[in-house]
Amino acid sequence: MAKDLALSIQAAEADYTATLIAALRRCAAGTWGLFGHNDAPEGGRYKSAEAEKLRELGEDICAMRARAGLDRFALHDAFEAARGRPGNSNAVGEPKQAKEWLARLGQT
Repeated sequence: MAKDLALSIQAAEADYTATLIAALRRCAAGTWGLFGHNDAPEGGRYKSAEAEKLRELGEDICAMRARAGLDRFALHDAFEAARGRPGNSNAVGEPKQAKEWLARLGQT
């Protein structure tokens, strides 16, 4: 059972990473919404369908990791921490933020 869970976690993390990279590429090309810079609180839901899908995948992975006695999925937690309205008017825009994330993931 533990081997099956480990394989499921590995597959889910690969799916999350591929989904994130594809979304980051679209954002870097000029599609805003992934990072939620212009989102207003709406009952905890995101305006971006891609961001919502990533949140759901990430939380599913974190739940599987918890069952396996592992820490939370760090990539998901880092992405969630990067989302939201910028704290100042000099913050980089979403396309530039996406390019920075792609570089961070070795996808330049």
